[in-house]
Amino acid sequence: MTRSRPGGTWSRASGGAALWGRSDWGLVVAALGLSLVGALLVWSATRHQAGSAYLVRHLFNTVLGVALAAAVTRTGYQLLRALAPLLYLVSVAGLVLVLTPVGSTVNGSHSWILLPGGFSVQPSEFAKVALCLGLAIILGERIDRQAEPDVRDLLLAVVVAAVPIGLVMLQPDLGSATVLGALAFGVIAVAGTPKRYLAAATAFVVAGVVVALTTPVLSAYQRDRLTAFANPQADPQGIGYQTRQVRIAIGSGGWQGQGLFEGRQTQGGFIPYQQTDFVFSVAGEELGFLGAAGLLVLLGFVVLRAVLVAARAQDAFGRLMASGVAVWFLFQVFENVGMNLGITPVTGLPLPFLSYGGSSMFACWLAVGLVNNAHVAAAGRR
Repeated sequence: MTRSRPGGTWSRASGGAALWGRSDWGLVVAALGLSLVGALLVWSATRHQAGSAYLVRHLFNTVLGVALAAAVTRTGYQLLRALAPLLYLVSVAGLVLVLTPVGSTVNGSHSWILLPGGFSVQPSEFAKVALCLGLAIILGERIDRQAEPDVRDLLLAVVVAAVPIGLVMLQPDLGSATVLGALAFGVIAVAGTPKRYLAAATAFVVAGVVVALTTPVLSAYQRDRLTAFANPQADPQGIGYQTRQVRIAIGSGGWQGQGLFEGRQTQGGFIPYQQTDFVFSVAGEELGFLGAAGLLVLLGFVVLRAVLVAARAQDAFGRLMASGVAVWFLFQVFENVGMNLGITPVTGLPLPFLSYGGSSMFACWLAVGLVNNAHVAAAGRR
């Protein structure tokens, strides 16, 4: 009978149903909820100047992101492992391409590739996905042989991380570079690297930060951001003005907020780039402390799901891949919320799932697909 023939339509449908049944729906639903709330926040921040244009684009990016996550989830686990080196190389090629005349400068960083139809791509966002895969392949095979990473493994991992970090710093994009650095350090630590090597890696990172701050690597725009963080009064009409307005918006929200579409700072258009870097200020002003805290709980749940998947992964590749995603999301949320609250420098990092931007949305949903792939593989083994 057709329905029992191996490889037939019924067999493929049954396999697909089993795959989706093993998916981590808690992770998917939380990420989708964040993306939809982000659409409302983006709409609130932009409706006074662009109507519903940003809302439509954010929802469109969400739909494409979910489709990408589904595609990654359906990719065979072993095939994903085999494709990891190729995906890493493609990501590096994109970072090189953006440094050529093909790339474009936005807000002081030569980080974008403009596409026809008004679309653009930021390769540094996809480098985060590629680095999760690259480091998982390099360090995972050693662990699967029941041996801790040695000096050669660590050096190779550092090189694999240093290439995209260096290319991103040349743009220069300090925010993305710090996320890549934190991601790499987290994966190397989870891999069981001896503490003496972790200390050496920490010294390397500190040296890189010192070089960035004491040489012309950073653009004048990024130096102004760091200066404004140290002294908000140093640039009262520029970056200092922006950060001050963000704090006013969040502080005026109180416990319950002023109401969606009712925030005085947000609806008055006082905060530049509020739909991207400072979307958290919309939540703070219009949804209040309780609403903003609820979003942080959802973001924390996404990170927790990635950690649990890492703990239950069927092998070291899955564990390190999911751990990389968890570190990436955790660090980026901390940095973005911190710069909204004034406790970290403004580095131009988006808030995962909530900020407007196609590249960020696609990268975050690809990361969800990676974690879900590892979860499905582990569930299938059991």
